[in-house]
Amino acid sequence: MTEQEFRDLASRDGFAEPALVEWGAGLINEEHTHDFTARIYVLSGELKIVCADRTSICQVGDHDALDAGTPHTEYVGTEGVAFLAARKSG
Repeated sequence: MTEQEFRDLASRDGFAEPALVEWGAGLINEEHTHDFTARIYVLSGELKIVCADRTSICQVGDHDALDAGTPHTEYVGTEGVAFLAARKSG
């Protein structure tokens, strides 16, 4: 999937305009939930997302999604990460 395809799909599915998120190397975003459904598209670096039932390792060009209320932890790779995050209520 390309960045434009991600943006088009997010828009078609009712997500808000994706926002750029940049996190530094080695960051650990401890287990948490969101009150929105999220989709991401990785622009640079690596982001590992760990949920109770799956682990995703997302690198450049990869995308992932989490339903609202899903407990997860995020781990940033050694080079940091930049990704687009699209949100949809509920």
